Amino acid sequence: MKDKQGEQTIYLASEIDQCPIEQSVFAVLPVPYEKTVSYGSGTAKGPEAILAASQQLETWDGHSNPSALGIHTCFPVNCDDKAANVIDEIAGAVKQILVAGSMPVVLGGEHTVTYGVIKGYLDAGISDFGVVQVDAHADLRDAYEGDPLSHASVMKRVCDAGIPIYQLGVRAYCQEEKIIRDKHPDIYYSDADELVPNAIQSLELPQAFPDKVFFTLDIDGLDPSVFPSTGTPVPGGLGWYQTLNLFESIARQRRIIGFDIMEFSPLESFHAYDFSAALLSYKLMGIVQRVSNLKPRK
Repeated sequence: MKDKQGEQTIYLASEIDQCPIEQSVFAVLPVPYEKTVSYGSGTAKGPEAILAASQQLETWDGHSNPSALGIHTCFPVNCDDKAANVIDEIAGAVKQILVAGSMPVVLGGEHTVTYGVIKGYLDAGISDFGVVQVDAHADLRDAYEGDPLSHASVMKRVCDAGIPIYQLGVRAYCQEEKIIRDKHPDIYYSDADELVPNAIQSLELPQAFPDKVFFTLDIDGLDPSVFPSTGTPVPGGLGWYQTLNLFESIARQRRIIGFDIMEFSPLESFHAYDFSAALLSYKLMGIVQRVSNLKPRK
Protein backbone atom coordinates (compact mmCIF):
# COMPACT_ATOMS: atom_id res chain seq x y z
CA MET A 1 0.00 0.00 0.00
CA LYS A 2 1.31 3.44 -0.91
CA ASP A 3 1.42 6.39 1.42
CA LYS A 4 -0.29 9.39 -0.17
CA GLN A 5 2.45 11.81 0.84
CA GLY A 6 5.42 10.08 -0.70
CA GLU A 7 4.54 6.97 -2.69
CA GLN A 8 5.96 4.93 0.16
CA THR A 9 4.96 1.33 0.84
CA ILE A 10 3.97 1.05 4.49
CA TYR A 11 4.59 -2.19 6.37
CA LEU A 12 1.29 -3.98 7.11
CA ALA A 13 -0.74 -0.96 5.96
CA SER A 14 -3.58 -3.28 4.96
CA GLU A 15 -4.25 -3.82 8.67
CA ILE A 16 -2.77 -0.92 10.64
CA ASP A 17 -2.19 2.81 10.31
CA GLN A 18 1.29 4.25 10.00
CA CYS A 19 2.35 4.92 13.59
CA PRO A 20 4.49 7.99 14.41
CA ILE A 21 8.03 6.87 15.10
CA GLU A 22 7.99 8.46 18.55
CA GLN A 23 5.10 6.14 19.47
CA SER A 24 6.40 3.01 17.74
CA VAL A 25 8.34 0.18 19.31
CA PHE A 26 9.46 -1.04 15.87
CA ALA A 27 10.76 1.09 12.99
CA VAL A 28 11.08 -0.68 9.64
CA LEU A 29 13.91 0.72 7.50
CA PRO A 30 14.15 -0.40 3.84
CA VAL A 31 17.68 -0.32 2.41
CA PRO A 32 17.70 -1.44 -1.26
CA TYR A 33 21.50 -1.50 -1.54
CA GLU A 34 23.13 -3.84 -4.07
CA LYS A 35 26.65 -3.15 -5.30
CA THR A 36 28.92 -6.14 -4.58
CA VAL A 37 26.80 -9.27 -5.05
CA SER A 38 29.04 -12.04 -6.38
CA TYR A 39 26.60 -14.60 -7.82
CA GLY A 40 22.87 -14.04 -8.23
CA SER A 41 21.43 -10.53 -8.12
CA GLY A 42 18.16 -8.95 -7.06
CA THR A 43 18.70 -7.97 -3.42
CA ALA A 44 17.88 -4.34 -4.27
CA LYS A 45 14.30 -5.48 -4.88
CA GLY A 46 14.08 -7.31 -1.56
CA PRO A 47 12.85 -4.55 0.75
CA GLU A 48 9.97 -3.48 -1.50
CA ALA A 49 8.91 -7.09 -2.07
CA ILE A 50 8.81 -7.70 1.70
CA LEU A 51 6.84 -4.50 2.30
CA ALA A 52 4.35 -5.41 -0.45
CA ALA A 53 3.94 -8.94 0.89
CA SER A 54 3.41 -7.64 4.43
CA GLN A 55 -0.04 -6.49 3.26
CA GLN A 56 -1.05 -10.16 3.35
CA LEU A 57 -0.02 -10.72 6.98
CA GLU A 58 -2.42 -11.23 9.84
CA THR A 59 -1.80 -8.95 12.83
CA TRP A 60 -2.12 -12.01 15.11
CA ASP A 61 1.09 -13.98 14.58
CA GLY A 62 -0.23 -17.12 16.26
CA HIS A 63 0.86 -16.08 19.74
CA SER A 64 0.53 -12.30 20.02
CA ASN A 65 -0.03 -9.09 18.07
CA PRO A 66 3.29 -7.28 17.52
CA SER A 67 1.57 -4.51 15.57
CA ALA A 68 -0.14 -3.38 18.79
CA LEU A 69 3.26 -2.03 19.88
CA GLY A 70 3.28 0.40 16.95
CA ILE A 71 5.19 -0.05 13.70
CA HIS A 72 6.63 2.89 11.78
CA THR A 73 7.89 2.50 8.23
CA CYS A 74 10.77 4.83 7.35
CA PHE A 75 11.46 6.07 3.86
CA PRO A 76 14.00 3.89 2.01
CA VAL A 77 17.64 4.89 2.28
CA ASN A 78 18.98 6.43 -0.94
CA CYS A 79 21.53 3.89 -2.18
CA ASP A 80 22.65 5.60 -5.39
CA ASP A 81 25.92 7.02 -4.03
CA LYS A 82 29.30 5.33 -3.60
CA ALA A 83 29.57 2.65 -0.93
CA ALA A 84 31.16 4.69 1.86
CA ASN A 85 28.52 7.40 1.53
CA VAL A 86 25.68 4.88 1.51
CA ILE A 87 27.10 3.32 4.68
CA ASP A 88 26.96 6.77 6.29
CA GLU A 89 23.38 7.27 5.08
CA ILE A 90 22.35 3.94 6.60
CA ALA A 91 24.10 4.82 9.85
CA GLY A 92 22.35 8.18 9.97
CA ALA A 93 18.93 6.63 9.41
CA VAL A 94 19.53 4.00 12.12
CA LYS A 95 20.76 6.65 14.55
CA GLN A 96 17.55 8.65 13.97
CA ILE A 97 15.47 5.57 14.80
CA LEU A 98 17.42 4.97 17.99
CA VAL A 99 17.21 8.61 19.05
CA ALA A 100 13.44 8.40 18.56
CA GLY A 101 13.38 5.46 20.97
CA SER A 102 12.35 2.81 18.43
CA MET A 103 13.90 -0.55 17.58
CA PRO A 104 15.39 -0.80 14.08
CA VAL A 105 14.03 -3.54 11.83
CA VAL A 106 16.17 -3.21 8.72
CA LEU A 107 15.28 -4.81 5.38
CA GLY A 108 18.09 -5.26 2.86
CA GLY A 109 19.69 -5.25 0.44
CA GLU A 110 23.00 -7.06 0.34
CA HIS A 111 24.66 -7.90 3.63
CA THR A 112 27.04 -4.92 3.44
CA VAL A 113 24.05 -2.96 4.76
CA THR A 114 24.59 -4.46 8.22
CA TYR A 115 27.88 -2.60 8.61
CA GLY A 116 26.03 0.69 8.14
CA VAL A 117 23.43 -0.45 10.67
CA ILE A 118 26.08 -1.28 13.27
CA LYS A 119 27.79 2.04 12.58
CA GLY A 120 24.46 3.72 13.34
CA TYR A 121 24.39 2.13 16.80
CA LEU A 122 27.96 3.20 17.45
CA ASP A 123 27.24 6.74 16.25
CA ALA A 124 24.28 6.81 18.64
CA GLY A 125 26.64 6.02 21.51
CA ILE A 126 25.63 2.36 21.84
CA SER A 127 28.68 0.11 21.87
CA ASP A 128 28.05 -2.46 24.62
CA PHE A 129 26.41 -5.06 22.39
CA GLY A 130 27.16 -8.14 20.35
CA VAL A 131 25.94 -9.35 16.97
CA VAL A 132 24.38 -12.76 16.41
CA GLN A 133 24.54 -13.69 12.73
CA VAL A 134 22.53 -16.32 10.85
CA ASP A 135 24.31 -16.92 7.56
CA ALA A 136 25.54 -19.56 5.14
CA HIS A 137 28.81 -17.63 4.88
CA ALA A 138 31.24 -16.29 7.47
CA ASP A 139 31.62 -12.91 5.69
CA LEU A 140 34.99 -12.45 7.41
CA ARG A 141 37.25 -11.75 4.43
CA ASP A 142 39.24 -8.58 4.92
CA ALA A 143 38.30 -7.71 1.34
CA TYR A 144 36.64 -9.53 -1.52
CA GLU A 145 37.71 -8.80 -5.09
CA GLY A 146 39.67 -5.88 -3.61
CA ASP A 147 36.64 -4.33 -1.90
CA PRO A 148 36.65 -4.05 1.92
CA LEU A 149 32.98 -2.96 1.80
CA SER A 150 31.87 -6.16 0.13
CA HIS A 151 29.02 -8.34 1.35
CA ALA A 152 31.70 -11.01 1.92
CA SER A 153 33.57 -8.71 4.31
CA VAL A 154 30.76 -7.24 6.37
CA MET A 155 31.36 -9.23 9.55
CA LYS A 156 35.08 -8.45 9.39
CA ARG A 157 34.15 -4.76 9.42
CA VAL A 158 31.84 -5.38 12.39
CA CYS A 159 34.61 -7.29 14.13
CA ASP A 160 37.12 -4.51 13.39
CA ALA A 161 34.70 -2.09 15.09
CA GLY A 162 35.17 -4.07 18.31
CA ILE A 163 31.79 -5.83 18.31
CA PRO A 164 31.71 -9.51 19.43
CA ILE A 165 30.07 -11.91 16.97
CA TYR A 166 28.29 -15.25 17.30
CA GLN A 167 27.77 -16.99 13.94
CA LEU A 168 24.99 -19.54 13.38
CA GLY A 169 24.51 -21.90 10.43
CA VAL A 170 27.71 -21.07 8.53
CA ARG A 171 28.70 -23.74 6.02
CA ALA A 172 30.82 -21.93 3.41
CA TYR A 173 34.01 -20.05 4.20
CA CYS A 174 37.56 -19.76 2.96
CA GLN A 175 40.87 -20.51 4.70
CA GLU A 176 41.44 -16.81 5.43
CA GLU A 177 38.15 -16.74 7.31
CA LYS A 178 39.01 -19.94 9.20
CA ILE A 179 42.24 -18.37 10.42
CA ILE A 180 40.39 -15.23 11.56
CA ARG A 181 37.80 -17.35 13.37
CA ASP A 182 40.45 -19.44 15.10
CA LYS A 183 42.56 -16.47 16.21
CA HIS A 184 39.94 -13.90 17.22
CA PRO A 185 38.72 -14.22 20.83
CA ASP A 186 35.43 -12.40 20.17
CA ILE A 187 34.19 -14.58 17.30
CA TYR A 188 32.04 -17.52 18.38
CA TYR A 189 30.18 -19.95 16.15
CA SER A 190 27.87 -22.94 15.90
CA ASP A 191 28.02 -24.09 12.30
CA ALA A 192 25.37 -25.80 10.20
CA ASP A 193 27.08 -29.19 10.36
CA GLU A 194 26.49 -29.12 14.12
CA LEU A 195 23.08 -27.41 14.25
CA VAL A 196 21.23 -29.04 11.36
CA PRO A 197 21.98 -32.81 11.63
CA ASN A 198 21.40 -32.63 15.39
CA ALA A 199 18.22 -30.53 15.00
CA ILE A 200 19.46 -28.13 17.66
CA GLN A 201 16.68 -25.71 18.58
CA SER A 202 18.36 -23.66 21.32
CA LEU A 203 21.85 -22.69 22.35
CA GLU A 204 23.58 -21.02 25.24
CA LEU A 205 25.59 -17.92 24.50
CA PRO A 206 29.03 -17.64 26.12
CA GLN A 207 28.95 -15.98 29.52
CA ALA A 208 31.23 -13.23 28.23
CA PHE A 209 28.89 -12.35 25.37
CA PRO A 210 27.27 -8.89 25.83
CA ASP A 211 23.84 -8.51 27.39
CA LYS A 212 22.51 -6.59 24.37
CA VAL A 213 22.27 -8.30 20.98
CA PHE A 214 21.68 -7.12 17.45
CA PHE A 215 20.49 -10.03 15.30
CA THR A 216 21.43 -10.11 11.61
CA LEU A 217 19.75 -12.71 9.44
CA ASP A 218 21.02 -13.45 5.95
CA ILE A 219 18.27 -15.28 4.09
CA ASP A 220 20.84 -17.76 2.76
CA GLY A 221 21.39 -18.90 6.35
CA LEU A 222 18.16 -20.85 5.91
CA ASP A 223 18.18 -23.87 3.65
CA PRO A 224 17.42 -23.26 -0.07
CA SER A 225 14.42 -25.57 0.31
CA VAL A 226 12.93 -22.82 2.50
CA PHE A 227 14.39 -19.78 0.72
CA PRO A 228 15.78 -20.37 -2.78
CA SER A 229 15.23 -16.63 -3.22
CA THR A 230 18.78 -15.50 -2.51
CA GLY A 231 21.83 -14.82 -4.61
CA THR A 232 24.23 -17.23 -2.89
CA PRO A 233 22.32 -20.38 -1.85
CA VAL A 234 24.15 -23.19 -0.02
CA PRO A 235 22.55 -26.55 0.83
CA GLY A 236 22.40 -27.82 4.39
CA GLY A 237 20.97 -24.70 6.04
CA LEU A 238 18.66 -24.00 8.93
CA GLY A 239 14.96 -24.80 8.83
CA TRP A 240 12.08 -22.37 9.38
CA TYR A 241 11.13 -23.41 12.90
CA GLN A 242 14.76 -24.05 13.85
CA THR A 243 15.62 -20.46 12.94
CA LEU A 244 12.73 -19.06 14.97
CA ASN A 245 13.55 -21.30 17.93
CA LEU A 246 17.22 -20.34 17.91
CA PHE A 247 16.26 -16.67 17.78
CA GLU A 248 13.91 -17.15 20.72
CA SER A 249 16.56 -18.96 22.74
CA ILE A 250 18.88 -15.98 22.25
CA ALA A 251 16.14 -13.49 23.09
CA ARG A 252 15.50 -15.34 26.36
CA GLN A 253 19.15 -14.94 27.37
CA ARG A 254 19.89 -11.45 26.13
CA ARG A 255 18.05 -8.23 25.22
CA ILE A 256 17.42 -7.89 21.49
CA ILE A 257 18.05 -4.27 20.49
CA GLY A 258 17.24 -4.64 16.80
CA PHE A 259 17.47 -7.00 13.86
CA ASP A 260 17.78 -7.08 10.11
CA ILE A 261 16.90 -9.40 7.23
CA MET A 262 19.42 -9.32 4.39
CA GLU A 263 20.09 -10.84 0.96
CA PHE A 264 16.47 -11.57 0.02
CA SER A 265 16.18 -11.67 -3.78
CA PRO A 266 12.56 -11.99 -4.94
CA LEU A 267 11.80 -14.55 -7.63
CA GLU A 268 9.31 -13.30 -10.20
CA SER A 269 5.89 -14.99 -9.89
CA PHE A 270 6.97 -16.91 -6.73
CA HIS A 271 5.13 -14.81 -4.18
CA ALA A 272 5.39 -17.50 -1.50
CA TYR A 273 8.96 -16.45 -0.77
CA ASP A 274 8.08 -12.75 -0.56
CA PHE A 275 5.37 -13.63 1.93
CA SER A 276 7.73 -15.93 3.86
CA ALA A 277 10.28 -13.12 4.23
CA ALA A 278 7.57 -10.71 5.40
CA LEU A 279 6.22 -13.30 7.84
CA LEU A 280 9.73 -13.97 9.12
CA SER A 281 10.19 -10.28 9.95
CA TYR A 282 6.86 -10.21 11.77
CA LYS A 283 7.54 -13.46 13.64
CA LEU A 284 10.81 -12.00 14.94
CA MET A 285 8.91 -8.91 16.14
CA GLY A 286 6.47 -11.20 17.92
CA ILE A 287 9.20 -13.13 19.68
CA VAL A 288 10.83 -9.90 20.86
CA GLN A 289 7.43 -8.65 22.05
CA ARG A 290 6.66 -11.74 24.10
CA VAL A 291 10.07 -12.59 25.50
CA SER A 292 10.86 -8.99 26.45
CA ASN A 293 7.28 -8.34 27.60
CA LEU A 294 7.20 -5.12 25.59
CA LYS A 295 4.31 -2.72 25.98
CA PRO A 296 3.01 0.03 23.69
CA ARG A 297 4.75 3.37 24.06
CA LYS A 298 2.81 6.32 25.43
